[in-house]
Amino acid sequence: MTVSAELRTLPTIPAPTGTAPTDTAPTGSAPTGDIPADTAPTTPTGSELLRAAFRRHAAGVAVITAHGADRPVGFTATSVASVSAEPPLISFGVGTGSSSWPVLAEAEHIGVHLLGEHQAELAATFARSGADRFGAPTRWSRGPEGVPVLDGVPAWLVCRVVGQVPAGDHRIVIAEVVAGDPAGAGRPLLYHQGRFNALRD
Repeated sequence: MTVSAELRTLPTIPAPTGTAPTDTAPTGSAPTGDIPADTAPTTPTGSELLRAAFRRHAAGVAVITAHGADRPVGFTATSVASVSAEPPLISFGVGTGSSSWPVLAEAEHIGVHLLGEHQAELAATFARSGADRFGAPTRWSRGPEGVPVLDGVPAWLVCRVVGQVPAGDHRIVIAEVVAGDPAGAGRPLLYHQGRFNALRD
């Protein structure tokens, strides 16, 4: 029997960034003849088009962490991707204007935490500007290479940074997996239409 999976919106934790796309299609019956230029629906372009399209893309949710000279940093990411099996490489994007970037830019090792559907609040905390991301109720400890490792995630990796590629106002970080644990409990947390969601069978 084939089981189809749907998305189930988690009702208590709204997404901290992004908004649901607005419906630009006209309502009611379309008039006959040409639509005047000043009232015709417009198609988004550029950054608006990119955001509108990717609101329809369900992505896994991760938290990236690193430890600087005096403080840990971390942020929520939906851009984590597996790049290569040999060597084992992953990638993710990070904005150069983010508060985490100065530490990440110098970090030799980073942590990648794949979040479970029970961790929407944790994802929101690490996405919220000005939040005390490593304060209570966040539970974490120092892991391999001194990287902050979050408790209770379905899987975590510690990776050695091997490259940073400029990409607009972001950097694409490429890192090699050196340690981790993929055996945690929980189904994946997803980000879709500007909200955190869970899978539903």
